[in-house]
Amino acid sequence: MTPKFKPVSDSRLEISELMLPSHSNFSGKIHGGFILSLLDQIAFACASKYSGSYCVTASVDTVDFLKPIEIGELVTMKASVNFVGNTSIVVGIRVEAENIQNGTVKHCNSSYFTMVAKDDEGNSVKVPGLILESEKDLKRFFKSVKRNQLRKERHDYANELDYTVNELIHELEGYNVKIDI
Repeated sequence: MTPKFKPVSDSRLEISELMLPSHSNFSGKIHGGFILSLLDQIAFACASKYSGSYCVTASVDTVDFLKPIEIGELVTMKASVNFVGNTSIVVGIRVEAENIQNGTVKHCNSSYFTMVAKDDEGNSVKVPGLILESEKDLKRFFKSVKRNQLRKERHDYANELDYTVNELIHELEGYNVKIDI
């Protein structure tokens, strides 16, 4: 039986991987798509570990690429559950890259993945509630609530937009666009 509540500490995961030339893009930096794949893997592992269920990616709220990652650096991803709903889990992930020759560590990426717990038939299942154990856990949970509210507001606002063509043309004045309708 799944517990009713679990602490954030039960969700924490960390993975490290050495960045190889095969992971690079045409400019010699680590390809963002490769990092996204690793992010999805750790989000899956973190959410599944926490929920005790198979979890699927529902959305990726934020992926901020802050600094490039170089070939030969050791990338470490740190994940934990930041928020839970009824069947959904928001996993926060921090990506750091370490130059293994001189020990310099840089923060390269922060991401938030929303995962949904599923049963063997593919139906969404309830996840345990979250026990917040520190001020950091409390702040992360609160920030997730705010991000969820902002996402809903953006969605509602976008659905309300219903401009005529003439209004659209007027609204787009000053943008780097040529309208050829």
